[in-house]
Amino acid sequence: MTAPVFVVGELPGGPAEFVLDGPEGRHAVSVKRLRAGEEVVLTDGTGRWARGEVVAAEGKDRLVVRLTQVAEEPAGSPRITVVQALPKGDRGELAVETMTETGVDAIVPWAASRCITQWKGDRGLKALAKWRATAREAGKQSRRVRFPEVADAATTKQVAALLARADFAAVLHEDRDYGSEPLATAQLPTDGEIVLVVGPEGGVSPEELALFEEAGAKAYRLGRSVLRTSTAGTAAAALVLGRTGRWS
Repeated sequence: MTAPVFVVGELPGGPAEFVLDGPEGRHAVSVKRLRAGEEVVLTDGTGRWARGEVVAAEGKDRLVVRLTQVAEEPAGSPRITVVQALPKGDRGELAVETMTETGVDAIVPWAASRCITQWKGDRGLKALAKWRATAREAGKQSRRVRFPEVADAATTKQVAALLARADFAAVLHEDRDYGSEPLATAQLPTDGEIVLVVGPEGGVSPEELALFEEAGAKAYRLGRSVLRTSTAGTAAAALVLGRTGRWS
C-alpha cells in the first residue's frame, strides 16, 4: 500500500526531523499504530509535501519522523472546478468526497432556485464546514497532497460570473430537446480553467440556464441515464480528467 498522508501546518525547507503531534499525531500513533521504520507522507494540503520515515512513536499522540524528501506538486492543468447545487441530507458530503477522490481542484456550493436545501445562518456555516472537513479527509484518504478548495456558497449571479471567466464552461443538462451536446465530444482546452455546473435534483431552471448561457456556458449531457446531483459531478470530472490527459 502507499504511505498514509497526514496534514501539517508547515513543512521545513528540506530534509529534517519532524514531530507530528496533535490530532494528526494521535491518529498516526493511536489509530494507524505506526511504528519505527514505516513510511509516511506529510502535506500542507496546498501542494507542498514531504516523504518521511518514522523514527519513533511516543505516548499516544507524538510521532517522530525523519523527512527524506520535501517537494512541491504543481497545480493540475487545466484546473477543474465543479459548481455543485446543494443536495438533500448528507448527499452533499458524498459528492464532495467522491469528487475529491476523483481529482477535482475546486468545489463551489451553489444555492440554485430549485434546491430544497438552503444554507442560512449558523446552519449554513456548519454545512460549509462539513464540506471542507470532508474534502480534507477525502484528500488524505486518496493520498492527495493538494486538496480541493471548497468556496463559500455562491448565488446564481456569482456562478454566472465564474462561468464568464472560464476557458470552458458546461452546464450538465439531461434534456436533449434543450440542445445539450455530449460532453464526451466537446472540444476541451489543454490549460486554463474548466467549470462544470451540476444542478439540483429538480434540475436547472430555464432562467438559470439562460443566464449561464449568456455568460458563455453551454448545456452538455453525460449519457443516456440521468445521474443524481450527488454523482453527476464526479462522473463529469472523471470524463474531463481522462480527456484532458490529467489521468494519463
